[in-house]
Amino acid sequence: MDVRIEESWKKALAAEFDKDYFIRLTDFVRGEYLAGKPIYPAARNIFNAFNLCPIDKVKVVIIGQDPYHEPGQAHGLCFSVPNGITPPPSLVNIYKEIESDLGRPSSTNGDLTHWADQGVLLLNSTLTVQAHLAASHAGKGWEQFTDAVIAALAKHNHIVYMLWGSYAQKKAALVDVSQNLVLKSVHPSPLSAYRGFFGCKHFSQANEYLQSVGKTPIDW
Repeated sequence: MDVRIEESWKKALAAEFDKDYFIRLTDFVRGEYLAGKPIYPAARNIFNAFNLCPIDKVKVVIIGQDPYHEPGQAHGLCFSVPNGITPPPSLVNIYKEIESDLGRPSSTNGDLTHWADQGVLLLNSTLTVQAHLAASHAGKGWEQFTDAVIAALAKHNHIVYMLWGSYAQKKAALVDVSQNLVLKSVHPSPLSAYRGFFGCKHFSQANEYLQSVGKTPIDW
């Protein structure tokens, strides 16, 4: 199957694209678009996280659940919204923690493309969603695909995994903790951020680790 995804990821994930689950998944997603349902992100942005961050450039992995499901928000990067769109509450809380952790004002622009460009893979576990229906494309095969993504990254050591909330933390089983840094906390949503996300200092810890293994830190 020809999947439009960045070449290094296409090579690393080649075995997935011909598996029955992925064929069923792509048939389902294509059918949703063709049926005229409002599906996010736009088809061209489904693999945006991969296209902006080739596999050998990955320094940090942040895992979200599924794309934002309101108009204009999702563009293929977890927690990120396009420039000009008001940052959603979870992203506002991420910015608050960056400000507290690093001691400097954080961005007011919700577009995290500049993180992806530096090697932050902004991966949702489910890569599509129907408008206004959170988790509407869960259980269709995306989770198996994104498990394969984490497994493919196992060949690349010294990566920081930021796993926020129980959903993201399920992926930790796929990570070799002896060769990578795994940082866990509650989700940054307003429902849980005060139970441990605020004060987690993941952003400074990530940069300290990257520097310790000879990598350039991220400009958060």
